[in-house]
Amino acid sequence: MLDLFTIFTKGGIVLWCFRNTSEFFAPSVNALIRNVLMQERGGNSSYSHDKLTLQYKLDNEFELIFVVAFQKILQLAYIDKFLSDIHLEFRDKYKNVLTAQGREFNNFEFGDEFQRLLKDAESWGKMQSAMPRQMRSYEESNKSKKTVASMIERKGGDSVPKKTVKIVEAEKENVKEDDEINGNTDTEILMARKKLADKFTKKTPADKKKSPKSPIEKKNTKANRVWELNGNFKEKDAVTLDRCKDRPEDIKSDYTDSDRMVGQLIGNIKDIEVEDESSEDESDEYEEDTNQNYAKPKVAAKKTGGMLSMFKGLVGSKSISTDDMQPALDKLRDHLITKNVATDIAQKLCESVASKLEGKVLGTFDTIATTVKTTLNDSLVQILSPKRRIDILRDCLEAKKNRRPYVMTFCGVNGVGKSTNLAKICFWLIENNLNVLIAACDTFRAGAVEQLRTHCRHLNSLHPKEKHNGREMVQLYEKGYGKDAAGIAMEAIRFAKDSGIDIVLVDTAGRMQDNEPLMRALAKLIKINEPDLVLFVGEALVGNEAVDQLVKFNQALADYSSMDNPHVIDGIVLTKFDTIDDKVGAAISMTYITGQPIVFVGTGQTYTDLKALNARAVVHALMK
Repeated sequence: MLDLFTIFTKGGIVLWCFRNTSEFFAPSVNALIRNVLMQERGGNSSYSHDKLTLQYKLDNEFELIFVVAFQKILQLAYIDKFLSDIHLEFRDKYKNVLTAQGREFNNFEFGDEFQRLLKDAESWGKMQSAMPRQMRSYEESNKSKKTVASMIERKGGDSVPKKTVKIVEAEKENVKEDDEINGNTDTEILMARKKLADKFTKKTPADKKKSPKSPIEKKNTKANRVWELNGNFKEKDAVTLDRCKDRPEDIKSDYTDSDRMVGQLIGNIKDIEVEDESSEDESDEYEEDTNQNYAKPKVAAKKTGGMLSMFKGLVGSKSISTDDMQPALDKLRDHLITKNVATDIAQKLCESVASKLEGKVLGTFDTIATTVKTTLNDSLVQILSPKRRIDILRDCLEAKKNRRPYVMTFCGVNGVGKSTNLAKICFWLIENNLNVLIAACDTFRAGAVEQLRTHCRHLNSLHPKEKHNGREMVQLYEKGYGKDAAGIAMEAIRFAKDSGIDIVLVDTAGRMQDNEPLMRALAKLIKINEPDLVLFVGEALVGNEAVDQLVKFNQALADYSSMDNPHVIDGIVLTKFDTIDDKVGAAISMTYITGQPIVFVGTGQTYTDLKALNARAVVHALMK
């Protein structure tokens, strides 16, 4: 039933290979290496490519990778056991060869052992499938281990010492327990019940009078404006309509002095700023004691703490096992979830770290705390780093040289800020002397066209024709409401090509990921117009919802396009990044799901509040 089994090193040298068919499996194995192992997405031990399912196991001590491939339609229950058996057998047989200095990689004869282990695994799988699944007894469940005493908490938050307390509600007078064991516990239970009963039966005395309310001061409210009978307001009221006159000077200037924005976004987008890290690394809060082989706190005025203080009790050893890492990984998963990382993604990240470190030999002065932190940081930076180049300015200039417009499409759910961030990106483009055509393809939401028209007017006032040789930098192509969005985008691209416009920004209507008709319409727009870049606009406030949105958007674009190689999401625009403080987990969730980079980050309300993602800055905020 197995199509392929191969053993190779992390350096790419194939040690042994078994093929059941003459099919060429190199693309599938290369896809596993490129999309999972190199991208630090090793949370799951299985990967699907074309019609195959590939499962793998890592050996970090000898830097080996064991990969098995079989048809996706098959459900083989013995694969995990088979991989573990092969792993142990291969290590034991060739341990001396793998640890030798000048080791040779052409003396591995493993066919007989492979067939024997495969036959044993298949027999075991048949036996397991034939056996009926037995339910656990009550004594084997976790619920049976809970006692009344373990569930009682005191005011300080400390639980009562665990004692076995047996309470039988029926005929309780016949049950006699030793006072030395549960006397104090029963007393506390009775007192708690009495307080609870008094709380519900207590009534307010009739003679108790409420204290008289203090007189409420009258608030200063705005006086009603007096209008003329014909509906026109007085000329003096025009002054009162200026809402900026009472603002502080620093806030007022952002609204009135528009020249301060011009020239700030010339060139590439700047990275997100982050606080400078302290000179001492967090892991340095614990110094190494070579005599006792554990990390003890330094005697310093600096306050120790942070997320990695939980690792201080772990002992550095020669080889790391899953049991050694499990308490640390549980705490790590909870920390990531509190930083707004989706629950499934946090679990997969911890599993990826565990698979990467399991069996790894530590150095003499390395601790598990330092190793886990370094491994997780490297994994997160690798995930956030783009796996392909996205240089929009360079691509726009290349398209301009070929005399065609560069097309970008913005899609996403409702209310995430697609039109606002489209205007920010438009301002960045015209700052770099590129004229833009905005295609108003949101023909559903009331006011969508008017919003884009307002942005165009503001952007043209910031960059008037006089500064660009009489060339209007921003234009709006709109056909009103209720029209076909794909047709409007096609006409806008044709108009831009005929008019010599450099860039077309397509604004689409917000839609929920479960709305099949609207998702079909979006897939149709992308299929017909073939944009150069498809950007998903998501907000940084979401956690688990980001996973569902991106998965279903990507899946819809692939399913409804009816193409062999459909155009899916190319990049992400992360909005409202200034509202989340250090809870930056949405960036990890979105990039982990799609594998596509975060191209822009929205950090405010003005046109200049547009940044590029700094992977190390985000990881630093996530881990502190």
